[in-house]
Amino acid sequence: MALQPSPRHEKDDRPWWLVVLVLIGIVLAVVIITNDIYTQVFRTVVNGVGITVFVTLVAFVLATVLGLGIALLGLSDSLLLRQIARFYIEIIRGIPILVLLFYIAFVGAPGVVAAYNFLITPLVKAGVTEPILVRDLSLMWRAIIALMIGYSSFIAEIFRAGFQSVDIGQIEAAKSLGLSRYRRFRLVVFPQAIRVIFPPLSNDFVSMVKDSSLVSVLGVADITQMGKVYASGSFRFFETYSIVTYIYLILTIGLSLFLRRIEKKMKQMPRR
Repeated sequence: MALQPSPRHEKDDRPWWLVVLVLIGIVLAVVIITNDIYTQVFRTVVNGVGITVFVTLVAFVLATVLGLGIALLGLSDSLLLRQIARFYIEIIRGIPILVLLFYIAFVGAPGVVAAYNFLITPLVKAGVTEPILVRDLSLMWRAIIALMIGYSSFIAEIFRAGFQSVDIGQIEAAKSLGLSRYRRFRLVVFPQAIRVIFPPLSNDFVSMVKDSSLVSVLGVADITQMGKVYASGSFRFFETYSIVTYIYLILTIGLSLFLRRIEKKMKQMPRR
């Protein structure tokens, strides 16, 4: 049987770890401000924050939409659709994100370009348009697509587990009231399932912030890539990767605390 913390322990369980982290963060901030080397490294590396945030947000939104679609296919009445969804999830979930990144960037993108150029061959011959080149596909968008595909399989499983956690009796009651499938999903299933879905989904969001660093292998100018370029030119590896770690911790811990706060508010909301 799992041990549950007593009310006294929950009351005394103050976030001292966060206090320690804040103090360490303040000390490092003072070092960055007062030390010229750390200041220069920080100014260089921080230029990649915008790309990291953009890649993470866009890839996660797309992965969530795709994952929701795959989850709904997996819960379909059609055996074929369920098998297609399961095939997609098992295949994508078994491929490391880095391998998927390389595959999409250097195999998938050229394949898409070749297929597109083949389809528009009559238009090219007629002088209506011109074929596109592989380099016309941005490496950043190839990375976003790879992250989207890689995370969509995990998110699909999160949605599936959340939807199946809703009591079947409530769904049957909604059917007896004559609600359509869409209205049952919107009014009965989703409001209850989101309480189960949100915590693991927010964890995946934080994980994607970290995994977005993998796009640096394609030369995308995110935080990691900016640090890699600076370190290779200055040989200040300790200072550079200390700053890179510092920035990622600010992003991930700050995001975790924000999402945890939302999760607590959701738990306090009255159930329908």
